[in-house]
This record gives sequence, structure tokens and C-alpha cells, in this order.
Amino acid sequence: MRAQFILSETWTNLRRNLAMLLSLMLVTFISFLFIGASVLTQAQITKAKGDWYDKVEVVVWLCPDGTSQSANCASGKSPSAQEITDLQKTIRDELNDVVAKIDYVSKQDFYNNTFTKQYPNGEFQGRTLTADDMQDSLWLKLKDPTKYQVVAEVLSGKEGVEDVTDQRQIFDPVFAVLNRATAVTAVLAGVMVLVAILLTGTTIRMSAASRRTETEIMRYVGASNWTIRLPFILEGAIASLLGSVLSCLMLSMIVRVFITGWLAQSVTWIPYVNQLTVLMISPFLVLGAILLSVIASTISLRRYLRA
Repeated sequence: MRAQFILSETWTNLRRNLAMLLSLMLVTFISFLFIGASVLTQAQITKAKGDWYDKVEVVVWLCPDGTSQSANCASGKSPSAQEITDLQKTIRDELNDVVAKIDYVSKQDFYNNTFTKQYPNGEFQGRTLTADDMQDSLWLKLKDPTKYQVVAEVLSGKEGVEDVTDQRQIFDPVFAVLNRATAVTAVLAGVMVLVAILLTGTTIRMSAASRRTETEIMRYVGASNWTIRLPFILEGAIASLLGSVLSCLMLSMIVRVFITGWLAQSVTWIPYVNQLTVLMISPFLVLGAILLSVIASTISLRRYLRA
């Protein structure tokens, strides 16, 4: 009988405050859409970093024939085969805990397999370059990509080494932009969540105020505080539930249309978030929305339905 009464009161509240509840549902929808977008953006960054950082390598550019700005190349000659072998041995001896693999790439191999793919026919800034304009290099696969600085410190001063570069430098600006986008989205989400909390409290207070006479009668006949408060709490929780479910559905649609259906087809070399990612975060969004609503409603009702 008590459960039936609580559900009946909840339904009555929902019908009487339909406009306010729709407002609450809409604000919850927008708030948790922003939160979900922020989480998905960060998941995309983590996914891309994990894939790209496993593939990137440290490139040790060896001195070219001719002039160079590096003090290590004062001789004006590229390292001999023996000097390159000695350098590889130094890497194995001094960086064994950091470097997993060493690949030697000759200037001819670099020209054929890398340079001409990026610049067809060898044309670069109005000039036609050949393999003789390239440099020999060592490509190092690190066990831990974050240990680049250790490699740079050991090799930068070695004779025959012109420069040490980390391919992560290509991706870090992109990740920086995405991180800023995540931060902006998170701030907007925080503002909208605050609005949702305030609106929840206001909606529930208005509902309780409109039924003050009924709640007073219920108190006189011996109804407990939770029996009186629970219909109002459920009212807010249902609105938040619907709003958060809608936000999850919208996130799923966005990922399906714009990520899986378009971006993943256009740019195929990047790993993307997918429907499984949305499915994994959805329960947390729904539970978070309900929890915030319950907390906001409970605090709001303490003032208006005191024993």
C-alpha cells in the first residue's frame, strides 16, 4: 500500500509540474551531453596516444657531407660505415634499458621510401633534390616512448650525430589542442550541471510548496518524512533519468554519423572512439544524473518539509 501510494503521488507530481520537469529534463540532457562529449574527447586522445606513441620512433640524424650547423659535424664528412657501427654499439651499451630496436636507414633508402612519397619527383621548395641531398639516419624504437630525453642526452654530443628528433613532437601540438577542447567542454559541462542542480532544487521546492497542505495532512496522520519526501525525489530523478538517457542516445548518434560513418572513412590512419566507448560511459552518465538529482532534491526538501 505504501509503495502504491508513493508511486501515485509521484505520478500526480509529474502531471502537475510537466512544464518544469520538461525544463529539468532538457537542462540535464544538455549538461550530460557536454559531459559525455568531454569524456569521449579525452577517450579519443588516450586512444590516439596509445596507438601513435607505440609507433613513433626517435630519429638520429647523422652528419651530412658538407657544411652543418652542428659542432659534431665539424669535419664536414658523413660518418663512415665503421663509425655508424660504433655508434650503434654505443646505443646498445648505454641505452639498452631504453632502446628496443635500431634500424639504419641510408640516404638512398630514405629518399626512395620516405622523401619521394611526401614530395613526388623529389621537388621541395622549388628545387629538385636527389638521394645525395639526404642524410643517413638511425631510427630507434623505444621501450618507453616518454624516455626520449634520455636518448637525446646520450647521443646529442656524440661525434657524427647532427640532431636527435622525437616524432612525438609532430603529434603533441594536436593533442594540446584536443586537451584544450576537452577543458572547455568540461567547463561548459560543469556550468550546465550547476544549472541542472539549481533547477532541480527549484522545481522540487515549487512542487512541494504547491502541495504543502496535502503534506501537512500526511504528517498529521503519521506519515514518515521519507514517505512524504520520496514522491518529490522520484519526480526529479525520473526527469534526470530521461534527460541523461537522451544525452546518451545523442552521443551514440553523433559517434555513428560523424565519427564512424564519416571521419573514420575519410581519415583511416587514426583509431577512433566507437559505439562501445559510448556504451561504456553511458551507465556512469545516467547514474551520475540520477545521483545529482537525488542529492539536490533531498537538500532542497529539508527546508520545506521539516519535521
